[in-house]
This record gives sequence, C-alpha cells and structure tokens, in this order.
Amino acid sequence: MAQRRLEGLQRVLGVYPLASSAYGNVGSSIYYALGLVASLALGLTPLVFIISGFIFFLTASTYAEATAMFPEAGGSSSFARHAFNEFWSFFAAWGQMLNYMLTVATSAFFVPHYIGGLFWSALGHPPGDVVAGIVVIVVLAAINIRGVQESAGVNLVLAVIDFCTQVLIVLVGLVLVFSPSTLVGNVHLGVAPSWGNFLIAIPLCMLAYTGIETISNMSEEAKDPGRTVPRAINRVVIAVFAIYALLPAIALSALPVHCVAGHCQTLLGLDQQHGGYAGDPVLGVVRALHLGPLQHAAEIYVGLLAATILFIGTNAGILGVSRLTYSMGIHRQVPDRLRQLHPRYRTPWVGIVLFSFIAALTLIPGQATFLGNLYAFGAMLSFTIAHVAVTRMRVSIPEANRPYRPPGNWRVRGLDLPLFAIVGAFCTFASLCVLAALHTSVAIAGIGWLAVGMIIYPLYRHRHGLDLTTTTKVAIARPAVETEAEYDSVLVAFDEHSGYTPEVMATAARMAARRRRGIHVLVTIAVPATSPISAALPAQEAAAQSIIEEAKVQEGRRVSGHWEKVRAGQTGRRIVDQAKAMRAAAIVMPMPQDGAGFGRALATVLRERPCRVIVESIPSADRRRPSVVA
Repeated sequence: MAQRRLEGLQRVLGVYPLASSAYGNVGSSIYYALGLVASLALGLTPLVFIISGFIFFLTASTYAEATAMFPEAGGSSSFARHAFNEFWSFFAAWGQMLNYMLTVATSAFFVPHYIGGLFWSALGHPPGDVVAGIVVIVVLAAINIRGVQESAGVNLVLAVIDFCTQVLIVLVGLVLVFSPSTLVGNVHLGVAPSWGNFLIAIPLCMLAYTGIETISNMSEEAKDPGRTVPRAINRVVIAVFAIYALLPAIALSALPVHCVAGHCQTLLGLDQQHGGYAGDPVLGVVRALHLGPLQHAAEIYVGLLAATILFIGTNAGILGVSRLTYSMGIHRQVPDRLRQLHPRYRTPWVGIVLFSFIAALTLIPGQATFLGNLYAFGAMLSFTIAHVAVTRMRVSIPEANRPYRPPGNWRVRGLDLPLFAIVGAFCTFASLCVLAALHTSVAIAGIGWLAVGMIIYPLYRHRHGLDLTTTTKVAIARPAVETEAEYDSVLVAFDEHSGYTPEVMATAARMAARRRRGIHVLVTIAVPATSPISAALPAQEAAAQSIIEEAKVQEGRRVSGHWEKVRAGQTGRRIVDQAKAMRAAAIVMPMPQDGAGFGRALATVLRERPCRVIVESIPSADRRRPSVVA
C-alpha cells in the first residue's frame, strides 16, 4: 500500500545528508576565521587550528552522545533541560540566540568582501562592506518571512563542491608552496605572536568549528538517530580536521610572516586597504598559488563559491533564529509575541524581524574582529553548558539508554564519567575566561546580553504564574483525525457526468503534500458497448477536459490531470489501476447521488482500494454531510 506522510518532521535523513549539512555550516566559517586567527596567531596559526580541532573533537563527542540520547532540536538547550531544569535550558538557548545572530552578522559581513575582491573593491572595506552586509540580512529576512527556504539538495551539492574545492587547494598548495622551513621561520615565540594573542586566538579559532549544533537540530529528521547521528558527527570531525590541519599551513607558506622594525604581520591578517586578505583569506591563498593561465578562473571560482557558501550560512543563521525563537516560545521561555506566526506565510516573523535587526546593528561598527570574538564567547558558553550537561546526566541518570558512548570514559565509584566532556568543559570554559579577561568589550557585550535574558525570563514566567525551573509547553492543536495527515500524492477521480465539484478539490488540497504535481485528476468517460473504445466523443471529451482545467484554476500548479475512455462498468477498475500506477497515497472521490454509474465505480474502489479512500459529500441546500473515510 502507498505510504502517507503525517504532519511533522519525518525521519528520512541518513548519515551523509546529516554530515553534508553540518559540513556546509562548519566548512563555511574557514572563509573568514582563517584571516581573523592569522591576524593574532601569525606563525602559530597552524598550531592554533590543531589545538582548536582537538577541542572540537571533544565537543563533537559530547554532542554525539547527548543527541543520540535525545534526538530533538535544541542542542545545548535541550541537553540542559534534561540534565538540569528549564532555567538552565533558557540560559543555554539565550546564549545560542547570540550565536545565531552573530552567525548572521559575520557571514553577511564577509559576503561582500569576496565579491569586492573580484569585481568591486569598494565592497571590501567600510562603509561598502557594512552596507552590503546589512542588505544581505534584510533580503534574507524578507525571504524567510515569506517562508522560502533554501533547498536541502542545493545545500548538499554546495557542501560537496566546497569540500572538494578545499581538498584541491590543499593538494595544489602542498605541491606548489608548502614549505616547512618557512613555517618554522614564521614563529618568534613570545613576540610574534605574543602569548596573550596566542591564547586569544584559540577560542577565536573555534569560529572555524562552530556549526556542530546543525546535526543536533536536524536529529528529529534522522533515520535511526542513535546510529546515524554519531556516525555523521564523526565524519564531519574527520573531514573538517583533515582540511583545517593543512589549509592554515598552506596559507602561512604562501603568505608568510614578515617582520619590519620589530612589527610582524602576514597578509592574511591585513585588511584590503593595507594590501591584505583578512576579508577574503581563502581567495588570498589562491592568488598566492600562481596557477598561470588558470589563475584568473580559479580566483573567480573560489570567490563566487565562498560568497555563495557565506550567503547560505547567513540564511542558515536566520532559519536557526526563527526555529529557536519558536521553540523557546513553545516552552514558555520568551513572550508569545516573539513566536507569533505571520497570518499569511505562517512563519515566526516577529522573531525574524527583531533578531535580524539586532544582527544588522552589530554590523554598523564594521569591526570583524569584535564580531568574531563575541561569536567565540557565545560558542564557548554553549559548548561549556553541553559538556557539563552530559557529565551531569552520567551522574543523575546513569541507567538511561545511551545508544552511543564516545571513547574516553573514567570509572569512579560505580560512575562512568565522560573524560571527553570533563576535559572539553575545562577547555571551553578556560577559553571563555581568556576572552572575557583579555577583551573587556567582548565581556561587557556578552554578559550584557545574558543579563537582558535574565531580566526577561523571570518577568515573563512570573507574569504567567510559572516558576523558573518547571518545563511547561504551550498546548498545540494536533490533527483530530487521521485524515488530517499530509499525503505525498493524491488521486482525484471524476466522471464526465458528475461534473466538477470544488469541495472535492478543496479536500484533496488540504491533504496533499505542498509540492508541485502533488494532485492528479482522472476523469473517466464511459463508452457504450455498441461503440469502439476509440470512438470520437467530442462533447464528453470537452466536458472532461473542462473539469481538469477547473481543477488547475482552483489549485494551481499542484494539479496535473488527464481523461480516459473506459467501458461501462470498468470505471472503478481504471481508478484503482491508476492509483497503483502513480503510487497514490489517497484517492478522493465525490459522493454519488445514486447507486448507478459512478456509484458502482465507488463500490469497486472501496472493495479493492490500494490506499486510503476519502469520499467527499456533495453539498446540498440545507446541509453538508461529512467526508467518509475508508
């Protein structure tokens, strides 16, 4: 029997779709993180990426265990809810909100840098980059309010192309420019970089590894999440670490550190106005490869790819804001107004507008380094909460089902403690403290954002008579009957005598999946036994075609259709055969007025039905009978 698709997220994603989606987010950050890190770490940039990669491995292990236990959207917020209570879940979610807004701001800020590096230099420095970045945010916010999301298939293709491109850059760089002696000569311990800059560069480098929560947020759509989620995370870790362990070394070989009068710098860390590539570091690496006749084409290819990936990364941040805002509203963590859906487009437009506006405001100063450090502050906070939550659950619910246990555990007094989470929590919390101590402005902005949340949350909960720790969800209406499910394909059957019934098409439209050609209309024309089956019946054919056209007018491009000639008494059999051929998940038919003709066809369909059958009553002047479902 054909399968029907119920409302809600479907568990259809396997290992590679999950891994590619996460890599699309994690892999995009190298296009700006490399320049930000190199401006501080200088010759130690490759080492910083390796250290941060180790922290990323610990964090990925934490997310793999917790997401396999609780395959639901939310990431560290969901983990904190299960480990502690609703207050800590809100605290983590509010920190994630900061991350999403800064994802939007940072990705949008660097889109014009790559475009400007190719075509229009005014976009590569203020105010051009700021204005263009704000325009990107406004455009994507408007698109998301309308509910138009990027295609998962496009994201998958771009993620694969992006990974292959980065692999190609590494391979070509290893052959043409890689120089261990240059890398050693780049380092002047304690001077270039200073120890303070080296320590700050480590949490800042975590920008290149953020996005791991993507898999957590997609886990509700994963097939067998206990197996697929950990495998997807492990593949992301391997792919990302393989690239990020080598690409910075290639970059510092191609664009080495130069010291003049005691001042050391690399073109990777200088802005465009000073002849550097801080705004488009990967494009700078490609330019330094000197590819001869392929040079110009390679620059255009990498620049456009980077801009596209960052554009999609910006959109992913806005989508994350909308999903997180709605989830927080459902759990009564923020005012309902923020999760209010647009009356026409059914998207949380208030939250999208508000947080996109805040993201755009953060762009106005044009301080990429500040955005990066603040982004790292929020990421370290979320990662620390995730590590602590997993450690806490090992103690509070040791008997819980854990489909996946990462390597690195320590047995103490009967408790199986996760070393990866304990060490990871120490590393991420230490990085958070370093950022706060050495960047006062980052500490003020980050703590200020958290303070605003600590004011909103208690006031809102008190207003609704709720305490701060109890999980309370808004009641959401669910489909009352099974016929409110959403079907992948629907067959609507008419005959030329019954005529067109708008109510039948309306029922099919409510049930059918919202995709092109989700509804097919079949109109049967009964041919008498005294005439050949191919006999011309112009009046009946015109009436049948008219029914199809009316259906297309009512429901648009979702409808396809055709008419067929059948022998008297064979209508029901033809409807059943058509439903099997198109693998229809449901058949919708009008209720006949009598038992003759189409009535016998209905009896045949009900007797031999290959899928669910919905019979829509024909409206009368005084009442309408409900649909009959079989």
